[in-house]
Amino acid sequence: MKGAFAVDSAFIELDRVEKVFDVHRKTGFMRRELRRVRAVDSISFTVARGEMVGYIGPNGAGKSTTIKMLTGILTPSGGRLRVAGIDPSRERTRLAHRIGVVFGQRTTLWWDLPLLDSYRLMHRMYRIPDARYRENLDRLVELLELGDLLDVPVRQLSLGQRMRGDIVAALLHDPEVLYLDEPTIGLDVVSKGKVREFLRELNAEHGTTVLLTTHDLQDIEQLCSRVMVIDHGRLMYDGPLTGLHEVGDSERILVVDLERELPPIEAPAPARVVKVDGPRQWLAFPAAASAAPLVARIAAEYPLVDLSVREPDIEAVIAKMLHSLGDTTDPPSERATA
Repeated sequence: MKGAFAVDSAFIELDRVEKVFDVHRKTGFMRRELRRVRAVDSISFTVARGEMVGYIGPNGAGKSTTIKMLTGILTPSGGRLRVAGIDPSRERTRLAHRIGVVFGQRTTLWWDLPLLDSYRLMHRMYRIPDARYRENLDRLVELLELGDLLDVPVRQLSLGQRMRGDIVAALLHDPEVLYLDEPTIGLDVVSKGKVREFLRELNAEHGTTVLLTTHDLQDIEQLCSRVMVIDHGRLMYDGPLTGLHEVGDSERILVVDLERELPPIEAPAPARVVKVDGPRQWLAFPAAASAAPLVARIAAEYPLVDLSVREPDIEAVIAKMLHSLGDTTDPPSERATA
């Protein structure tokens, strides 16, 4: 917890929460089959007020279903769920004034209206006091550099511009909790850095609790001290990102461009050359380790032109983690009835 904000060890609380969907499938002429698909399978965790937590997993793992239950969009099939002491499915309207949501590629903005008109509508919907609305709007627009886009219809914005617009919309009413789904998708490197810095400041200055889902490990590394991994609807890991890398034995790749073609670089263990193509070489090293010593040695001993570090794919990290744990997880449980 940062700053002077009080810590609530169970600001968000899930206790054996489940979500089961009934799915009808056609199996023949005038015949259908009912399958019960368990999207979230007895998940339990707590998030303290002011924490920034990464919530990651493969596509279809149950991340979005969890977020939708936390916002009250979906009702759990079982278990107990509370956000700031509120049952989201029973008091969704009350909770809406305390949370902000950015759902990846699903915008909360009005498609055909200028960006500013969307914000004015939210001003009225949330009944934000005028002075507070103007102060928040001015601050957020400046920080996320949207001043030149306020009169542009949302449908004409790029994905990155619209994502920044959605973040502003989610924060106009000063929510205590912010749910983010892929907040840096479609952004260039500079814009990603600005959004991350903005989220860090938001958390430090206002104590906003953040639950972040993303496929960009750099989002997690730069924002979150804790990460949870969900797979097949089950919570598989809850701890620091370094621990996830260690459990999964994941690796980053250092791409090195030399002045000329040379034999494979003699890298100190455990780093190793995995590919050579002319003057370009690829070296793998443990993701939990710093790249600095390896970079320094190569720069001192080889005619270096350029280099870059590629982060491990998040699904590959999770796959290796599950494999290292000897995972025998079955697909989401289903029960069929004719």
